[in-house]
Amino acid sequence: MLRSDETGGTRQRRAPILLVLTLTAIGLVGSLLLVWSTIASERAERAQVERTNEIMIALRDIDRAAINAEAGQRGYFITLDKRYLATYEFGRALYPRSMDKVKAEVEAAGMLPRQKELLSLIEQRADTKFDELAKTVAMIDRGEIRDAQQRILSDEGRIAMERLRNSLSEMEALEQGILASATQEASAAEDRVLPLLSITLLLTLGSLGLGLWSTVRATHAEAQAAQAAELAEARDRADLLAHELNHRVKNLFAVILAIVRMSARDKPEAKPVVDSISARIHALLDAHEATQGKGTDGTARMRVLVDKVLAPYSDEGNKFEVSGPDVELTPREATPLGLVLHELATNAVKYGAWSNVGGIIAIDWTYEGAGDDRALQIRWRETSPSPQAPTDRQGFGSMLMQSSARQLSGKIDRKFDDQGMTVDIRFPHTTAGTIA
Repeated sequence: MLRSDETGGTRQRRAPILLVLTLTAIGLVGSLLLVWSTIASERAERAQVERTNEIMIALRDIDRAAINAEAGQRGYFITLDKRYLATYEFGRALYPRSMDKVKAEVEAAGMLPRQKELLSLIEQRADTKFDELAKTVAMIDRGEIRDAQQRILSDEGRIAMERLRNSLSEMEALEQGILASATQEASAAEDRVLPLLSITLLLTLGSLGLGLWSTVRATHAEAQAAQAAELAEARDRADLLAHELNHRVKNLFAVILAIVRMSARDKPEAKPVVDSISARIHALLDAHEATQGKGTDGTARMRVLVDKVLAPYSDEGNKFEVSGPDVELTPREATPLGLVLHELATNAVKYGAWSNVGGIIAIDWTYEGAGDDRALQIRWRETSPSPQAPTDRQGFGSMLMQSSARQLSGKIDRKFDDQGMTVDIRFPHTTAGTIA
């Protein structure tokens, strides 16, 4: 049986781990909710684009119907040829169909008070215009040419047409405003993704750091309080805790990946967003797994991290060169650096050296300075036969790299020339050294 002080010590050692795991789980759930909100906003925006397009077409059909009907009326008056009435009848038939379509689309989206007023005005003014045209055509049919001429030359038809067009223009402007609001909401949802992913990253790093601290503390305490056999048992328990923490963190990554993919399983329009988010979560997982290597203190080898990033693309025949001393990275360094390298590799496949035949990537790293001023300098060099010119757009990938640079307390510089792109990554590196 365990003594009461041993039981209490075990509980104290488990408490920080459980606390950080809880915080990490909260962060991951928050990320899921935000991802879901972003997908929903983008779906709403696409639906609004389609709805606005249908409404705009129907509004313009109403205007076209009035113009055709008026043209047919004028042609019939001038020539007395009833063949011109075909255009007139086409306009009269097009108007009610277009009006019904506008009503249906607006009501399906939830009608605003001003939209309801405008629909009533459009219908009233269109009816007035078509009634004026019908009366003139009836006069011509009865042979009342002079009366028909006076009616045509009066301002009644012109005023009715101007009023109808004013109402149609206002309705179009209102729909454009609704579409702009939906677009702005979708953009704001996308802007919220990066901060929450950064918070999740920090929580994950915190859980790894506290887990490592708790494990070392438990091992040290039991080494002072027990004999050799008890010390071995204590180390076994510490290893078990570390493996349990690692297993739970990996399970959390797997759960969030599964939920993200399931959320978009029946929504093919959300696949690009889901694939992008899944790729970045995979990069976090790869960086986490790289910290579970040989280092007993949770450090990761630089070469292992680079190999994990390049592994998915090496089978595709992409050329690359890697060189540099054997360097250990702390978990705090490995995760953001893994995200940056993943982003660069993905961009190389899409736009850079690996998007063209004959492109090559060279990665090398070295130390600069000494003592407290020592820094790790990493260079990513892409050479391509036909490099693409950079754009001024700052996307999610650029913001992610800037955020990672801040977490590393360093800087990331990108330069483009006629042969390709060079990325220099530099950050302080004094806690871990080269491996003998």
